[in-house]
Amino acid sequence: MAVALEAGLPPEFALIARHFRPLAGPGSLDLADDAAVLTPPLNRELVLTCDAMVGGVHFLLDDPADLVARKLLRVNLSDLAAKGAVPLGYLMTVSAPRGTPDAWFASFAAGLAEDQARFGVSLLGGDTTSTPGPISLSLTILGHVAPGAAVRRVGARPGDGVWVTGTIGDGALGLAVGQGRLADPSGHLLRRYRLPDPRIGLAISGIASAGMDVSDGLVQDLGHLCRAGGLGAAIDAGLVPLSGAARAAGPEWLAACLTGGDDYELLLAVPPDREAALAAAAAEAGIDVARIGHFHRGAPRVSVRGPDGAEMALPSGGWSHF
Repeated sequence: MAVALEAGLPPEFALIARHFRPLAGPGSLDLADDAAVLTPPLNRELVLTCDAMVGGVHFLLDDPADLVARKLLRVNLSDLAAKGAVPLGYLMTVSAPRGTPDAWFASFAAGLAEDQARFGVSLLGGDTTSTPGPISLSLTILGHVAPGAAVRRVGARPGDGVWVTGTIGDGALGLAVGQGRLADPSGHLLRRYRLPDPRIGLAISGIASAGMDVSDGLVQDLGHLCRAGGLGAAIDAGLVPLSGAARAAGPEWLAACLTGGDDYELLLAVPPDREAALAAAAAEAGIDVARIGHFHRGAPRVSVRGPDGAEMALPSGGWSHF
């Protein structure tokens, strides 16, 4: 995002100067150049991750712009949380149809400003373009960890517990609410779909042997950890933490909770001798954690024991982009 300093800015640069330049932080060169210049923290490794969101796919077309912005930032922060990383800054691309009201951009930037202050990050640069299709957004976030401390998908071992943060299924049920397929008297489910809670601040480095965030469905994402480690995993649906709103939806929504995605909770492999350390770290961060199963030797697949004690037959493992 380059901002011309002379008068008579072209519309794109005027929009950037009006809405995005106030979000720029150290290293951004005040969005007045073609790149950012950043000095990594001393004796730390950089962690970089990127996620895209497309209107009608990752958010509802009538979702408030400030919540769309905050979700965009938070889903990327969730990836950093899964690595045990500290956020540093981000690059962003915004592609919007011509004629998108200036008020939409103002609300979008206000949402970013709110969460920048909350999570201690700032805008480093990016790009703005027009598109004939729905609004399309991409954000690349940078974080840092101590050398060798990043938690990876590979590393789970037989006997490790399967742990999750928070509650599972609210995001999938919130989407159903937004689509008119489910009632949500408290508003909790729709709020969780629109505004996930990245678990930044949970100190998992040196505790979790493997991990990732739950974006495409608990069962599918646990399968990724299984394949990375060459292990099987077994979980008990009765141990999967559900919010009161998810329980109120009824047992017919349990499969959706396990496979629907959009939770952005952490999914961790934790050895038994580190469970106390995880509990202490979670208490320090004010984040709930729950053990829902274990990893074992065997084919890389996930089995889910249902409320009746039998293995559940799930219609799908989770969300697929293709």
